[in-house]
Amino acid sequence: MSQLVGHQIKKSPAIQKLIQDLVHEVTQFNARIEGLRPPADEWVASGQKEMEKVGQLRGRPLQYNYLGTGAGRGCYVELEDGSVKLDLINGIGVHLMGHAHPRVIAAAVRGALADTVNQGNLQPNLEYSRMVEKITQLAGRKSRLKYAWPSTCGTMANESALKITRQKRTPARMILTFQNAFAGRSTMMAEITDNPSFKVGLPEYHEVLRLPFYNKRDPQSGEKTLRALQDHVAKHQGQISTFVFEPMLGEGGYTPAPREFFVPLFEFCQKHKIILWADEIQTFSRTGELFAFETLDVGQYIDICTIAKTAQVGITLYTEEMNPAPGLIAGTFSGSSAALSAGVEIIEMLQEGYLGPQGRIQQIHKKFVGMLNELNQTSCKGKLQDAEGLGLMVAATPLDGKKETVDRILKNMFAKGVVAFSCGKDPVRIRFLIPAVIQDADIDVARKVIEAAIVEEAAAATGGRPKP
Repeated sequence: MSQLVGHQIKKSPAIQKLIQDLVHEVTQFNARIEGLRPPADEWVASGQKEMEKVGQLRGRPLQYNYLGTGAGRGCYVELEDGSVKLDLINGIGVHLMGHAHPRVIAAAVRGALADTVNQGNLQPNLEYSRMVEKITQLAGRKSRLKYAWPSTCGTMANESALKITRQKRTPARMILTFQNAFAGRSTMMAEITDNPSFKVGLPEYHEVLRLPFYNKRDPQSGEKTLRALQDHVAKHQGQISTFVFEPMLGEGGYTPAPREFFVPLFEFCQKHKIILWADEIQTFSRTGELFAFETLDVGQYIDICTIAKTAQVGITLYTEEMNPAPGLIAGTFSGSSAALSAGVEIIEMLQEGYLGPQGRIQQIHKKFVGMLNELNQTSCKGKLQDAEGLGLMVAATPLDGKKETVDRILKNMFAKGVVAFSCGKDPVRIRFLIPAVIQDADIDVARKVIEAAIVEEAAAATGGRPKP
């Protein structure tokens, strides 16, 4: 039987050799990136000009002087001003395998050879098929999730999820979520998001009911949250469609909660036919298991789960009961052919020693949190508190935890070579989204930069100078 042309392209030894040669050549160039590097005099002016241009064209400046050249190696990324940074934020969680991983590049190139740049729900290719097959097989191991619908990003995955919950529980419209939640940047996801600065001037629909998240310092935390849930349901009987929750709050400060906190909430929701929707846009693949609901062992409760970031596309996963009527969810784009191909490759890579209690992700977590705790006990004594998180998601509170303080520390860290971000409020925390390819030597590099930035900020706050 003759082969289809598309299959011949994928199997062509000549094309495979060209991809290998291309990846090898790019990897050889990227090997020149060996560690931190300050801005280069010959590139500072042109790099600054390009960054200013971006600010002018989009109406506001870049938060950091960050404009990549397209080159990188593992945790390190080269910028247009000639500097090399240690990237510990990874596009806010997208680049799990770091920069320029040869296998990810190869997968993206294979996808890019497809006949179309983008794929959609009406006209998908095999890359789309491989993604939904892979993710449903893995999600269904410890949950009732059966179906997957790809889209372009986390916000769109969440929009699809919300539409499903309202269709399945119509006329109920109201949404339960945690205080300090973040759900995305569309109008409705901004309503779910608990940050007023993200929705200035937007209408309020008054359809979101909030619950306090876990507080490890309050022994009654779980009981208080359950009572708040019971009160909401009693007050709004028949009006609540779903409880959307992040297994660990992202914008909320990277504070983990135990299984015992979630289970009573989930069981109460099930009793009252409130759909349980796990927003794993950020936690997917980062907690030590592929899904955070596996890490917490709560998969049996989940009706809908949304993922994105590491997957390189957005995906809405749902059970048989949640399968929506035709026409409710669709969309022109389901992700680029390159993104779908690379996403499948990354998910397969994760199953090669990264997951599980003894996997590489948990090893990195222990090493990184241990490093932060050591600083808090030694040179930064008492100035870098509550280092915690799940897997590759880690945060700590520096000094007084005020926004202005954290912003200064982050900018100083960036100038010294480490890219990080913030999360939480009262206190504001330093957030790290650590790449799965980080090595112990890279953590040592991060340690020196974090230490210097904290010590300098503490000295400035007291009007003194850091000790040599």
